[in-house]
This record gives sequence, structure tokens and C-alpha cells, in this order.
Amino acid sequence: MRSPVRIHAVACLRYETCMDEDPKPADGDDARPSGISRRTLLTTGAASAIVGAGIGVGGALMWPHPRGVTVWPRPDRSGVSPVAGLHLQFGKNAATEVVVSWHTTEAVGNPRVMLGTPASGFGRTAHAETRTYRDAKSGTEVRVNHARLDNLSPDTDYVYAAVHDGASPELGTVRTAPAGRSPLRFTSFGDQSTPNLNRLAGAAFASDNIRSPAAADTTTAIERIGPLFNLVNGDLCYANLAHDRIRTWSDWFENNTRSARYRPWMPAAGNHENELGNGPIGYTAYQTYFALPDAGSDEQFRGLWYAFTAGSVRVITLNNDDVCFQDGGNFYVHGYSGGAQKRWLEAELADARRDPGIDWVVVCMHQTAISTTDRTNGADLGIRQDWLPLFDRYHVDLVVCGHEHHYERAHPVRGTLDTETRTPIPVATRTDVIDSTKGTVHVVIGGGGTSAPSNALFFPQPRCRVLTGVGGFDAAIGHKAPIYVTEDAPWSAFRDRDNPYGFAVFDVDPGRAGGNTSLKATHYAVNGPFGALTVVDQFTLTKPRGG
Repeated sequence: MRSPVRIHAVACLRYETCMDEDPKPADGDDARPSGISRRTLLTTGAASAIVGAGIGVGGALMWPHPRGVTVWPRPDRSGVSPVAGLHLQFGKNAATEVVVSWHTTEAVGNPRVMLGTPASGFGRTAHAETRTYRDAKSGTEVRVNHARLDNLSPDTDYVYAAVHDGASPELGTVRTAPAGRSPLRFTSFGDQSTPNLNRLAGAAFASDNIRSPAAADTTTAIERIGPLFNLVNGDLCYANLAHDRIRTWSDWFENNTRSARYRPWMPAAGNHENELGNGPIGYTAYQTYFALPDAGSDEQFRGLWYAFTAGSVRVITLNNDDVCFQDGGNFYVHGYSGGAQKRWLEAELADARRDPGIDWVVVCMHQTAISTTDRTNGADLGIRQDWLPLFDRYHVDLVVCGHEHHYERAHPVRGTLDTETRTPIPVATRTDVIDSTKGTVHVVIGGGGTSAPSNALFFPQPRCRVLTGVGGFDAAIGHKAPIYVTEDAPWSAFRDRDNPYGFAVFDVDPGRAGGNTSLKATHYAVNGPFGALTVVDQFTLTKPRGG
């Protein structure tokens, strides 16, 4: 059955025939989306191109409308697997490279994407590469099609249709990033899970991957903001907890395709992407579902760390299970890259700081170096030992992470105390406007939607449990036993005790040559099925513009 969202995306081809103006957040903050909206998905020219191409067995019909031509897709009766979980990723250069991806569990013929512009219709076809993996738990083979679109124009709206033989096309839009210094907006959150209950336990359905309806609310809220791209800070769907991994991944994509088909969702792999039996280090499912920018790594590490550039922002995404001491996945993989990721990170940071067009270096990762909650995962000493010296050396501006299911942030930090726990040293205490040349701001944004939020678990006064190592296997928890040291947290700047769910919006203002550039952060709490937004925290990073 075709979902209501997809029907809307196909039928609402012109501004006049669709919804009213984009909703504003509850506090009235102007959060107009960047790029084309779903209301302006296709013009008459693009719609005609779909029909003229004859793609899909069902095809599509057009009929006159007083305010423009409308498209109605005929039901697909071919029995072929539909285009499922449609989503986007940027390439290394977000101004010119996009990947369109979708999956099936059956072989399909001629997977491809038709690409065009809102004004001229479809004029280009890109054939997709198909990657596969066989889930070790169910034996099911998943096939993921990735169509790479390159040589695109910067800061431009495109329309596309993803299709394979016998299936009806699924439509989407994407806006490429600007080239050079221009305003842009991106969002970030982690630890989402899915909104569905799909494991039959006795006579009732139950959750086996800490899912909750809030996982759907977050996606709705992201679309109210309409960023250029969204960073997902790990622990996407918690498939490694689920009885049915394949359905859990499918649920995650089906929930998020209503956003991810319009703007790239760029993920970091978290500990709950580590799945027993799925590859030598457990990330084969994740690596198959996503086609992320090439980092020059060995094939077994593909997509686990990567970087891309959007405007004056270099985003560097890491997989922290490589350096973390915590045993948090289906099996322990600490040190799996043999130092390859760390060597790549230093080279990538050095390259970003040599690039005269880059003002902002943002690191996206899952586990965190900071946390002030009790009885949760805590901060991991491995990150403090391996990553923080590099963040300091190359003046990383912002780190976004998850793992802890709440929102908090640190003062800018630079250097660590010479202690067992390597406590980060705060270099300023102002909380509204922050000179990012002084230190790195770490932000935990882990309230993406699970049924296990941690905002009620903050220490009364800022304290931090630091995971400093692991002991032997503990059958009671199913992992190696963590070893913790609790310390003061002088770096703590803000903690959201009141709201379990939310995400952060980051607005880049390039400023003027010879002046300052800024990155404004807004943490929104999310409440309810319509993605109602409330501003909870705001701060602005500022620094001299590079060019």
C-alpha cells in the first residue's frame, strides 16, 4: 500500500495546490527551509517528463486542474518489490555530488534515477550500483541501490525519480550545497530508534529496540525546519537489539524517507549499528544501506569514517567504537582499525585547516567525551585520549554526539588535566557568545526518540562518570563490565533536565571579508505528532572569517 506521504509527494506538484505556508516553530522563530519544499516538488514540465518516460508498470495519469496539472500514480500491480526507504547522501563535495539510495529484499532490474530541475523536467538518467548483504540472524539478503549524481550545479534545486523495472517511481528533491562562503543551515540529533511496535510477544506487540512514537515526531520536526542536511549522531534504529533486524532497518527508513528523500541524512555509526555476524566488525548492514563519501580506507572500513564539505563547513564523521573502552555493541571491537582511523583523522583535520575556503570544522560522532548523568553510559576515556588532542591541535570548532539520551553542552575546552580521567579544561565560561578560536564546544544531542531518555538522570551538581576501562564478561549485562571513575565537571555549561526529546539547528553566517563569521546553535525540544518546537538553548560560535 502506498503511504500517504508518498502520495502527497507525487500529487502535490505545484505550490498553489498544496499546503499553506511552512509552519513556524512554537516560539515564532523564523525557521524557513532552505531549498525547494515538498509543495514545489515538480512543475508541469517535470511531471510531464515522468509520464512521457513511461517508467513503472502502473505509470501515471495527468488530469487538468484549475491551478495546474496534477499527477496520480496508477497502483502498481506487477508484484515487483517497490522502491523502499528512499534517502539521500552528499558526496565529498556537497555542492556537486549526491547519492540517491533505496532498498529491496529481491533482485530488481535496471535500478536507476532520473534527474532534472523543477523548471525543465527530467533530462538525465543515472544507473545505480547494487550492494548486498545477507543478515546473519535471519538469513535474508538485502539489496541496496545507490545512484551517484555528480557534476551538479552548486546551490541548485533538483527533482528526481528513483525506479527499477516494473515498479512505480518514487519522487524526491534535493538542493546542492553552496560553493564557497554562503549562509546554510543543518540539523543534528542522535539515538532515534523507530516508532513501530512489530515484535509479537504472546498476544500483543512489544518493543525490542527501545522504540517510541517520539521517533516519528523528530522526523516531522526536522521537516518543519527544512535544513540543507541532517547529521545523525549514531544509534539510528537499534537493529542489533531487535528480533527482526531487517524489519527494524526498514522501519527506520520508512519513517525517515519523508525527510531523507528531500535532504541528505548523513549518519555516524554508533554502537547499536554493530550487529553480530554481519561482517568482521559488525557494521555490514550500515555500510550497505549507506553510500558515504570515500575516505580512502580499506573496504572493510568503508563508510565508517568520512568527510564532506558544504559551503565553508567541513564535516568530519567518526566511528568511536574504534577508540572507546565501552563494550556497547553486539561484540567488542575496540581498536579494530589498528590506528587507521586516527591517522586518517589527523590528515583530514590538517587538510581542513590548510584549506582557505574552510572556516568551520564540525565533528559528528556517537559516544561522547562529556556527560553529567548518573547510571548511563558516561564519558569514555578512549575518546579523551585519542581524539581530544587532535581536536585541540587543529582547533575543531564543534563536536556533536549522542549516546546519552538527552541534551547538554560544554564550555569551550582546550587541553586536559594530567589525571587518570583526562578531564577537559574549560577556557571560557560565557554561555551565549563563544570565541571558537579559544576551544572546542562539545554538544550531546541524544534525544532523537528512544523510549529510554536520560534527561531525568543528571547529577544534582555537574559530575561526570568516566568509563576508564572494562573488566571480564558480565553475563548479567551481556557485555564486558565497565569500570567507572566519577569526577567533577567544571566544563559543564548547560543541561536540559525538562525535555526528553529534541534536536539542534545550526545556522552558518559567513560574514564579510575581513570580519567575523558565526555559527548559531538552537536546541529545540520536540513534543507531539506534529513536531511542535520550543526553543530551549541558544549559543553562537564566532571567529575571524578566513577569506
